[in-house]
Amino acid sequence: MMTQAKAGDTVHIHYTGKLGDGTAFESSEGREPVAFTIGEGKVLPALESAVDGMEEGSTQTVTVNSDEAFGPRRDELVQTVERSRIPTDVPVEKGTRLSAVGPDGNRLSLTVTDFDDETVTVDANHPLAGEDLTFEVTLVSID
Repeated sequence: MMTQAKAGDTVHIHYTGKLGDGTAFESSEGREPVAFTIGEGKVLPALESAVDGMEEGSTQTVTVNSDEAFGPRRDELVQTVERSRIPTDVPVEKGTRLSAVGPDGNRLSLTVTDFDDETVTVDANHPLAGEDLTFEVTLVSID
């Protein structure tokens, strides 16, 4: 009988993550397999539970709804700020990733979604918020 991955095991996986329309947004192919310990919460819970019980060399497809992935898109996380609040040495273009410190002192990752000469619109939602995700996961090895 093949060994099955279980809580506490360190596993090495290859994966490809896709959006609902089938567009790949991330893949470990061509790189080292991703290692994590089942039960430590370092990856999405749905990925951990999918790998739990898999055998080395097996592959499965896991669909993660947006609530279990990066949560729903929240409109209140999109804000327009004065252009003067962005340092002049920072290029402002659609898709530019900015870093800021929120009112609670935590670091925020922002994406520029729009701009003009006076203002910049930034989105603090995770880029994959509101997206249902599908992962094809191959269990490469169990330590």
